[in-house]
Amino acid sequence: MGGASIWHWIVVGLIVVLLFGRGKISDMMGDVAKGIKAFKKGMADEDAPEKTPAASEPVRTIDHQTPSAATTTNATSDHKVG
Repeated sequence: MGGASIWHWIVVGLIVVLLFGRGKISDMMGDVAKGIKAFKKGMADEDAPEKTPAASEPVRTIDHQTPSAATTTNATSDHKVG
């Protein structure tokens, strides 16, 4: 008498359907499925190595070029001051 028979689960199922309706239950199940898919995708993204810009292509730098000391001294030594 204390066990859960098939009739017990049928009555519980009917009460749930009457309370929530078929549309709400199917919407809930769809939301649960979306949540599971998002969880699996998040776990797969966590396992995959992250791509960094430095790893995919080399970093290019532009060096600032200043006039060398030789060109500035030559330009000033050509002019004789008084």
